[in-house]
Amino acid sequence: MMAKSYAPEVIADGSGKWCSNALRFATREEAEANVLDLSMRWFAVRETRVVESDDPVNYRYINGKLEEVK
Repeated sequence: MMAKSYAPEVIADGSGKWCSNALRFATREEAEANVLDLSMRWFAVRETRVVESDDPVNYRYINGKLEEVK
């Protein structure tokens, strides 16, 4: 079964808990680029990953910019 979307996740503290926001991308590549950008801006990010999601796509990440998909 193919994922509907891809969600970026981070661990940003000592708990080891993966956290996500509401951003969902059509491709793994977009989600990976977005979470890499986030990790460069947030000092506390310890790990990043991208997971498949059943949520609908709601954003694009193109040339380093977020664009809402309506």
